[in-house]
Amino acid sequence: MVSVLQHAPAFHTKIGMSIQAVIFDFGNVLAFFDHHRATRHLAQRSHLTEEEIFQAIFTTELEDALESGRLSAPKFLDHLREHCTIEGSDEVLGGLFGDVFTPNPEVCSLVPRLKPRYRLVLGSNCTPLHSHRFLSQFADTLVHFDGLVLSHEIGVRKPRARFYEECVRRAGCRPDECVFIDDLPANVAGAEACGVRGIVYRHPDDLSAKLRDFGILV
Repeated sequence: MVSVLQHAPAFHTKIGMSIQAVIFDFGNVLAFFDHHRATRHLAQRSHLTEEEIFQAIFTTELEDALESGRLSAPKFLDHLREHCTIEGSDEVLGGLFGDVFTPNPEVCSLVPRLKPRYRLVLGSNCTPLHSHRFLSQFADTLVHFDGLVLSHEIGVRKPRARFYEECVRRAGCRPDECVFIDDLPANVAGAEACGVRGIVYRHPDDLSAKLRDFGILV
C-alpha cells in the first residue's frame, strides 16, 4: 500500500477548501451486508431458530463488545457454542459468521479512479471475523487504500471522536481536508463534529454528485 505520508495533489473545492483524502465506510457503502445470511447458516447447526440466534447476537451487547475489541473472536465463538448450542470449530463458525458481504460495484469502481488524486482511508465498525473475511474478499479494491481503520483493532467504534481522529491521522492531513462517507447519518454527524466533511451515502449516482460538490474529481 502507498504510504499515508505520500502527499496527493491539492484540488480546490467549490466551497473554497482543498480536499486531499476520502474516508469510506465499508458496510452498505463499498459492500452490502446481510447478517441473516450468517444466522441462516448458523441455525443449521443449532436447535435454535435463525431469528433466535439473530436476537441473541445483534440485540445484545455482544456485537458492540466484539466490534470494539473488548471481546475476542475465540471467546465470542465459545459464547455461540455455549448459549446458542451451535456446533463447529472456530474456523467453520467464524467463516459462517463473517460471510455476509456482497460487492457494491458502482462504489468499488470509484476507488481506483480516486486513488491517483486523493489519499484513501477505510473507516469501519467491524468484528475481527468480518474484517478477516472482507480483507480477503475485497482485496482487489482495498489494495488502493492508504490506511485501514477497523474498530476492533483500535478499540473504539463510530461515532466516537477518537475513531475519526484515527482516520484523519491515517489520512495524513487536516480534518477539513477529509471527506467521510457513511450510510448512517449519526456516523456522518460524528465525523462533522470532528471537523471532517461528511456525506451520507444513499445511491452511487447521488454519491458521485456529492463528491463533485466538494470539488472531488470522479
